[in-house]
Amino acid sequence: LDTLEKWVTEIFSEIPNNGLPKPSFGHLTQPFDTPEFHKLYRVVPIRKVHSLTITWALPPQEQYYRVKPLHYISWLVGHEGKGSVLSFLRKKFWALALYGGNGETGFEQNSTYSIFSISVTLTDEGYKHFYEVWCPAACFSCCFPNVWRNDSVPFCLQVAHVVFQYVKMLQKRGPDQRQVIWEEIQKIEANEFHYQEQTDPVDYVENLCENMQLFQKEDFLTGDQLLFEYKPEV
Repeated sequence: LDTLEKWVTEIFSEIPNNGLPKPSFGHLTQPFDTPEFHKLYRVVPIRKVHSLTITWALPPQEQYYRVKPLHYISWLVGHEGKGSVLSFLRKKFWALALYGGNGETGFEQNSTYSIFSISVTLTDEGYKHFYEVWCPAACFSCCFPNVWRNDSVPFCLQVAHVVFQYVKMLQKRGPDQRQVIWEEIQKIEANEFHYQEQTDPVDYVENLCENMQLFQKEDFLTGDQLLFEYKPEV
């Protein structure tokens, strides 16, 4: 450690400190509030694959790195067990995979906005039913029984509407009674952090330098991986 400190001092001590604040682009609000963003785009892929991606442009979330609300939401949306969106679509043989989240850096998260995306990989049969998906409201009842109780009337929805209905259910239910899920995520991320494999030193230093631009000093090593505070209001 003494040797590394000596090298850093020799190499970087001559770099001047201009005392300038970190650039912020928070004044550039709502960059995606355009007619072009609120549309459905069809792209013909090179590979034979059917994928539906839904993207939301949100207010910047990087200041909530100790809470990681988008990570919490992506955990719920990406759940594959009974009562999940993917479980329902798989039972209909309409989807192979579903994932959602935010990259937490760069284009997907900065001082101007945050991007949250949900992507569903559809089967050929699922693509045929893209515009019409039969979804009983009770299909999610095992996760949120109080929301869907006594509501078993079937109705037709698009695949995208199934995702929106699930997100709306999460919003209606709220995080107040789901602290146990957040704590479970916190424990899993802590275990992965403590038992992670050793990374390449160059990659580690690069990642650490990026963290120094985003987090408080005490969180340089852990701010991009651990969950620290449970704040349902966030």
